[in-house]
Amino acid sequence: EVRLVESGGGLVQPGGSLRLSCEASLNRFENYAMSWIRQAPGKGLEWVSSIDRRLTKDYADAVKGRFTISRDNAKKMVYLEMTNLKPEDTAMYYCNLGKAWGQGTQVTVSP
Repeated sequence: EVRLVESGGGLVQPGGSLRLSCEASLNRFENYAMSWIRQAPGKGLEWVSSIDRRLTKDYADAVKGRFTISRDNAKKMVYLEMTNLKPEDTAMYYCNLGKAWGQGTQVTVSP
């Protein structure tokens, strides 16, 4: 069973930064692509970023140039470094691997 645990969310002012972390419990973690997906209040799920086994990174246009995804295979961790945060980035952020989801971590961007 895959278990994903996110952390690092919080309240931040516009223009601020946060670093989200996701700890995964599965074998051969390095073989799997990992994603961050968010859900803003009253809206559907929105893909944010992914990183595959070759460390190829993809970003949604809305976050390109502001967010950076990375992974540490030895620690079985995935990170999302978020800079220049905007109010529209307010959402619950989930770590995702296929059908496995974490519990989410809340990011709120507000003055």
